[in-house]
Amino acid sequence: MVLKIDPTAKISPLADIEDSVRGTLIEIGPRTSVDAFVKIKPAGGVGDVVIGADCAINSGVVIYTGNGVTIGDAVAIAANCTLAPTNHAVADVTRHIRLQGFQPSRGGIVIEEDVWLGANVVVLDGAVIRKGAVIAAGSVVRGEVPAYEIHAGAPARRIGRRGE
Repeated sequence: MVLKIDPTAKISPLADIEDSVRGTLIEIGPRTSVDAFVKIKPAGGVGDVVIGADCAINSGVVIYTGNGVTIGDAVAIAANCTLAPTNHAVADVTRHIRLQGFQPSRGGIVIEEDVWLGANVVVLDGAVIRKGAVIAAGSVVRGEVPAYEIHAGAPARRIGRRGE
């Protein structure tokens, strides 16, 4: 694993950043806060995790590296969110799911700057959350969320726009 943590970032001693056997880059930007019980787990692919500046990653968040996660600047992720840029293979009924590995990448996860994820949000492989978007608590994001839109539900759907 290649771990790059800016010296101004605050990482709780109770956060758990696992080693990667594939050389995954995990980068945490300036003034970003990673709270207690945040888990960053290399699993399901060879993607890197790059977290920008001035982000807040709150308790209980799990970030799998999978096909990659890119988080822009000034992103706030509330407690107990899961970022899962992987898709388990399940098609072969003659083999246990754990033995089937993963499906091809859908592009990883991209979260642009100034985004808010409410508590318990799940973000899946292929999701792109554009600048300024807000995702309501308990939502599941699997596609693209346009800039400054507010989405809620499972799957997440537009319920409004910031500034309206």
